[in-house]
Amino acid sequence: MAVVLFDAPRPAAQSFGIPPGARAAAPDPNVPLYFEAASVKQNKDGGTNIGIRRQPGGRLNTINTPVNLLITFSYQLQGFQLVGAPEWTRNERYDIVAKVEGDPPPVAPGAGPDHMMLAMRTLLADRFKLKVHRETREMDIYALVMARPGGKPGPALKPSTDDCGQLASQTAARVGGPPAQPPTRPDGSPVICGMQGRPGSIRFNGFPLSQFANGIAGQVGRTVVDRTGLTGEWSFELTFAPQAPAGPLPPGVELPPVDANAPSLFTAVQEQLGLKLEATKGPVEVLVVDSVERPTVD
Repeated sequence: MAVVLFDAPRPAAQSFGIPPGARAAAPDPNVPLYFEAASVKQNKDGGTNIGIRRQPGGRLNTINTPVNLLITFSYQLQGFQLVGAPEWTRNERYDIVAKVEGDPPPVAPGAGPDHMMLAMRTLLADRFKLKVHRETREMDIYALVMARPGGKPGPALKPSTDDCGQLASQTAARVGGPPAQPPTRPDGSPVICGMQGRPGSIRFNGFPLSQFANGIAGQVGRTVVDRTGLTGEWSFELTFAPQAPAGPLPPGVELPPVDANAPSLFTAVQEQLGLKLEATKGPVEVLVVDSVERPTVD
């Protein structure tokens, strides 16, 4: 089962690497952006592929994608932050082929919505008649804290030695020129800037721990806030037992074998990173759906 999602709730079997060049400034979210062309079709094939795919040339395709996922993608939310969406937005799937003007660069993670997200907001308002408002509610959250007060980082958590900001500048300088080669360290090993997730593992490098907290919110089902007090940019590889998928797998799809001795994500965070996910309460911004309609498809 292939899943390719960007800045949206992430299934356990997904890879969500962040390219080293993803450091461009975000566009003004108060200025509407539009797809210069967009086709919306309902998907009735029932295939196993699902996702939102950016492509070169300012193009974006969605495959077998429910409307609630389009909303969380465009507003940079986790699923638990979307309130009031009717059941059909989770069950009915759509294929969208769209293009924005030009070829906007990727935006730094955490900097705000990018061009594709803002254009998708406009498409949802125009074609799905989506109306929403934001609220802040007191909800269950996790605080990412040191496992022991005043303790040290765990054995896997180390300060990053890669200058991801410099790599991004070099990548940006090549825009319009030949494709940049993947950056490598002096020993020839590849440089990964950002966060890559696979079933049972997360590789993280070159960003503050607040980005890690944001990145695992979908897996733990709550907002995660960084309260470790650790500053700077960090690097680690985290291994744990992958979550079992909800419901039966599609025919012909098999999961890799699971190590019976692998720790849970919560235990791995504590043992390998020296951190802890502590249950608490806190303000969470949610997006409330006031109204949404099935679109007129092409």
